[in-house]
Amino acid sequence: MFPPIRKMADAARRARYLEALGIDVWVPRHPRAEPVVAPAAAPGDLASPDWPALRAFVSDCTRCALHQGRTQTVFGVGDTAARWMVVGEAPGADEDRQGEPFVGAAGQLLNSMLAAIELPRETVYITNILKCRPPNNRDPRPEEVSECLPYLHRQAALLRPQIILALGRVAAQNLLGTDWTLSKLRGTVHHFGPLNTPVVVTYHPAYLLRSPGEKRKAWEDLKFARRVFAELTPAA
Repeated sequence: MFPPIRKMADAARRARYLEALGIDVWVPRHPRAEPVVAPAAAPGDLASPDWPALRAFVSDCTRCALHQGRTQTVFGVGDTAARWMVVGEAPGADEDRQGEPFVGAAGQLLNSMLAAIELPRETVYITNILKCRPPNNRDPRPEEVSECLPYLHRQAALLRPQIILALGRVAAQNLLGTDWTLSKLRGTVHHFGPLNTPVVVTYHPAYLLRSPGEKRKAWEDLKFARRVFAELTPAA
């Protein structure tokens, strides 16, 4: 049995979160047994900066050409002692303007997704594979990921999350160093970095806004992630 999860103080508020996900029933689900992707290699640099120093490194970064078109870098936001790390693909136009990941409509849906499993946004740590916006929101290029991924490794090393939730195919593939499709990545536990942090993959909120019919699948992923986390953290 998994340990009971703390009830939200306002049941009506949780119902609104589930409504945003298009979910009205709780359906138990068991994870599929699939191969585990090998952990990504640890970077050889950025081994010592603390949070303020790392943020400064990112703010001044010119390691790839994306710095030429950015308004500002988008480092990350949330609790730096969080047990959950949420990783997206790259900043969009709103994020580039505000300097914070997952704002606007996609951010609001992400907030609802997290709250549906009783994780207010301020209790997790949210970041992206890339810290600068690609032009026209195109997919990150391999050389951009190569230059930026060490920052994410250092964020994970400082945070030491117990679980990572990867949002979307691009984020998951770059985080895990794989070309597996999203459908194959979903529903199983992968691992990231030298700490072998468990990773669960689901859809990106921006995709769910375009394809609301997939929200039920995303809800199954969120429940799976919650079960994985509960197994890692027995009731104290």
